[in-house]
Amino acid sequence: MGLAFAALAGAGCRQGMYNQAKKRPLAGSEFYRDGLASRIPPAGTIARGWLREDPVLNTGIGPDGKFVSGLPASVPFDKALLSRGQQRFNVFCSPCHGRQGNGQGMIVQRGFKQPPSYHIDRLRSQPLGYFFDVMTNGFGQMSSYASQVPVADRWAIAAYVRTLQFSRNAPVTTLADADRQALEKSAAAPAAVPASEAHP
Repeated sequence: MGLAFAALAGAGCRQGMYNQAKKRPLAGSEFYRDGLASRIPPAGTIARGWLREDPVLNTGIGPDGKFVSGLPASVPFDKALLSRGQQRFNVFCSPCHGRQGNGQGMIVQRGFKQPPSYHIDRLRSQPLGYFFDVMTNGFGQMSSYASQVPVADRWAIAAYVRTLQFSRNAPVTTLADADRQALEKSAAAPAAVPASEAHP
C-alpha cells in the first residue's frame, strides 16, 4: 500500500511540473516585445564547455595564420602523451589508416577507399597543426572527429602520428647501443624458411 502511494505521489509531482505555466521553444509570447518566447543569448555568451581561450590549442593555427609545427605550450611532450596518442589512434584512426599509418586499415582491406600513407613526402612535411586541423575539421573523405575526440586527445594522436613517421625514417645513429645491436643482429640473421618449403 505504501509503495503504491509513493508511486502515485511521484507521478502527481511530475505531472504538476509538466503542466506548469511555460512557453515552449520557438513559441510566441506576448510578454516580450519581439513576440518570441525563445530569447537570443546576450552578445559574448559562450556555451558551457566551449570557452576557447587558447586559439593555438583549439585550432592548431598560430598567430601568423599558419599551422604550428609543434605542440601548444600547454601540452607536455612525454611518454604518457604518446601512449595516449597510440591508444586513441588505434581506436579512431587505425580502421582506415592502419596501425602503422600506411593507409592499409581493416576497412580498406574490405574494399573502402584507401587514405594516403602518413609516410609519403607530402604528409611527412606537414606541420603538426595540420594533423590536428584534419581531425578537427575533416578532409576529403574523412569527416570531423571533433565531437568524438577531445582536444587533448587530438594533440596526443597528432604527436603519435609524427612518431610513426619518424619511426620509418629515423637514422640508426639515434638508437641506443643495445637497440642498434639488436637491429643489426636481426638484419644479419637468415630469413626463416616457410614450413611449406622446408624439406622433409
